[in-house]
Amino acid sequence: MDSHRETVTLIGAGLAGSLLAIFLARRGFRVEVYEKRPDIRREPAVDGQAGRSINLAMSARGLHALEQVGLQNEVLDMAIPMVGRLIHPVEGDRVLQPYGQREDEVIYSVSRGELNRFLLSAAELQDGVRLHFNARCTGLEFRTGVLYVRDDATNHVHSLRPDRIIGVDGSASAIRTAMMNVGRFDLSQQYLTHGYKELTIPAGPDGAYRMERNALHIWPRGMYMLIALPNQDGSFTCTLFFPHEGEYSFASLLDPRQILDFFEIQFPDATALMPDLTALYRDNPTGSLVTLKCFPWHYRDRALLLGDAAHAIVPFFGQGMNCAFEDCTILDECIEAHWPDWGSVFESFGRRRKEDADAIADMALANYVEMRDLVSDPGFQLRQKVGFLLEQKYPDRFIPRYSMVSFHRFPYSEALYRGEIQEGILRELCASISSADRVDWNAADRLVRERLDVRMTTG
Repeated sequence: MDSHRETVTLIGAGLAGSLLAIFLARRGFRVEVYEKRPDIRREPAVDGQAGRSINLAMSARGLHALEQVGLQNEVLDMAIPMVGRLIHPVEGDRVLQPYGQREDEVIYSVSRGELNRFLLSAAELQDGVRLHFNARCTGLEFRTGVLYVRDDATNHVHSLRPDRIIGVDGSASAIRTAMMNVGRFDLSQQYLTHGYKELTIPAGPDGAYRMERNALHIWPRGMYMLIALPNQDGSFTCTLFFPHEGEYSFASLLDPRQILDFFEIQFPDATALMPDLTALYRDNPTGSLVTLKCFPWHYRDRALLLGDAAHAIVPFFGQGMNCAFEDCTILDECIEAHWPDWGSVFESFGRRRKEDADAIADMALANYVEMRDLVSDPGFQLRQKVGFLLEQKYPDRFIPRYSMVSFHRFPYSEALYRGEIQEGILRELCASISSADRVDWNAADRLVRERLDVRMTTG
């Protein structure tokens, strides 16, 4: 591509913005990146970012995007494989529920901050990429093409006229806000009644892990839950998902003695490992959880939304970052197919991704119920075991929904559609049995043949 004379302006230098800058630079574009925060490689977290990390669960889609730009192995070096969910009941033995049944079917815990710092440095090494920090987008006039950026250090506002703008500035996107003023722009936001708060299980002596290292730990408790993901220093980043209001909620659980009593009853083994529990609970902010859908994602050939700016989702399928990284892959393919017609590039990107973005948003909401309620349910556990047996017998037709999303690259909409069919098959096969070795395989053959007649050949 003879694209060296073109400049693409990105608003946002988070995970998606940093990776997209690398994709664009590798195609020969100049890339100007404006980020409202300071450079996180040189300054501590500000703007309420401290205590909001929520470790990331990286899987096939994110790894594929990193592989496309030659960074997969370096990121894996900073990640920890997790083979499944380790369920912590209030009483009784812990249970490991594997994510898949093949050795490579794992997801990876990685620090959001560490990954962002790595991608920023990788972007800065690319020819033609320039990063601007403390540079807050305050508006975009689509009629004139003028972009306004304020230097937060001096409060001086610069006006720019970039030819191409991509908003990768998260769920509170300034570019999306500007698009709303153009008209004929659909937007919906759905906030959960639950929020989240980050806590920490510190490492033991000499950096020892005080729980199983290679698992995502879950304490499911019906209307709320605690999770923990491992870090390379031996600690675990914990996140409490809890109602904002109600008898047991962030609004009601305020006194240190109340907090400690509640945790000792509901999460006794985790509480014993958190010496700073009440201080962290008091000092760390309470975050909100939102699903955001909008369309169209572009304005003519001038501006595009990508990642959370276009489709923010809740974190319960571990796909927010993976979906945004897959956005980068798909946009790169659209550039390959349609450049230099940027209008077609942007339009084809939205056409290819909108249905899939909506699908993973819906699956993420459903997975919250699964994680907090169903993982400890014997019926759910039986269906999971039978699902693995069906995958072994029909590997090109029956792939569990979690595997389709996390270990393959089937379109999210296909995973949603086939996952619903497969759930119906599992419920029918498991309705009258109490163990996986009692499956009626004649019925299974008939149901798979009738309902899953199309083989899965993509991903």
